[in-house]
Formats: sequence, structure tokens, C-alpha cells
Amino acid sequence: MEIAKARTLSEQELTDELTSARRHLYDLRFQLATRQLTDYSQISQTRRDIARLLTVQTERQLASRSGQGGRPAAAGGK
Repeated sequence: MEIAKARTLSEQELTDELTSARRHLYDLRFQLATRQLTDYSQISQTRRDIARLLTVQTERQLASRSGQGGRPAAAGGK
């Protein structure tokens, strides 16, 4: 999944995609352990998809915090 597509998803769709991607990674690891996996690149691709989805979730959480008047997490001041 591309990052642009992930950013267009609603919160529920994002959560569903993340759950689906994690399940897919679990299935791939199981296939790897039982020597049924033929395309090993699927594992790294699924991990990247999960990372993209988590990145979008984090961006939204940070945007909602800064919108509430909270202190940004990346502020380097004292």
C-alpha cells in the first residue's frame, strides 16, 4: 500500500488495514516456518506496509494533540 492511499483512509479503515496486514505477516511467517513460502519478498513488503500504516496513525495522533493546544512531542526546549 502506498503512503498516499493510506492517508486517504478513515480511522476505522486504517485500523482494519493494519489488522489485516499484521495477520498477513503472521501467515507469511507461518508459511516460512513450514517451508511453503516461495516469494520471500512478501515478508519485507508487508513489514513496510505495516510501518506506513503506523506512520499515518502517529501523524494523526500528533496532529490531534497539537490541535488541542498541547505541547508538540518534538519540541526541544526546556
